[in-house]
Formats: sequence, C-alpha cells, structure tokens
Amino acid sequence: MLENELSTIEEIEKHISEEPAAMVYFYNDNCAPCHSLRPKVINLVKEEFPKMKLAFVNTLKYPELPARFNVFANPTLITFFDGREYKRESKYISIPQLAAEIERPYSLIFDN
Repeated sequence: MLENELSTIEEIEKHISEEPAAMVYFYNDNCAPCHSLRPKVINLVKEEFPKMKLAFVNTLKYPELPARFNVFANPTLITFFDGREYKRESKYISIPQLAAEIERPYSLIFDN
C-alpha cells in the first residue's frame, strides 16, 4: 500500500473537499506506465506544487472507486481546485504539459 493511498469514496471526497489543491492518481499494480509515471508525478508535486495534496487509488484493489469517478484507463490523474475537477489526464501523460496547465490556478490560490 502506498503512502496516501485512499480506499473508500468517502476518503476521496474528503481529500478533494478539504484541500484547496488536490490530485488523485488512479493506478494498478499491473500497469507499467503507472509505475514509470508515479515517481515523476510525486516529484512534480513535491518540487513545483508543494501545497497540492497527492493521493493514490489502486483500481484493482478498489474497483468501485474508479467507476464512481468515471475513470476507465490507468494511469489517470485528476486535479481538483477548490473541490472542483480542473484537469483530467489518462494513459500518456506529459509531465511538462501537466505542470504548465496547473501552474496558473495553483498560483492564483496560493500566491495571494
């Protein structure tokens, strides 16, 4: 089990609603892109968006969770600002492009 791994819909909804900037990473253990992307996403959040909270959902262990969030592919990253979905990326995710797309709303929330 990963650190910050969520296992219930209530945990995910709490993560989204209580954090001004939240990211949920849907993955499974049999997904090679999931494994290669995970450290890049962790590093991105840690280095460029330190106030964003990152959580993980294992779609094999908890199959009802991706269904609730309309996630049909692994990996899927969903970024939320102020409780609302802002950006959704699946499968082939460009870290530089993702960083560029979430930089502005992140700075609007935290640079005031």
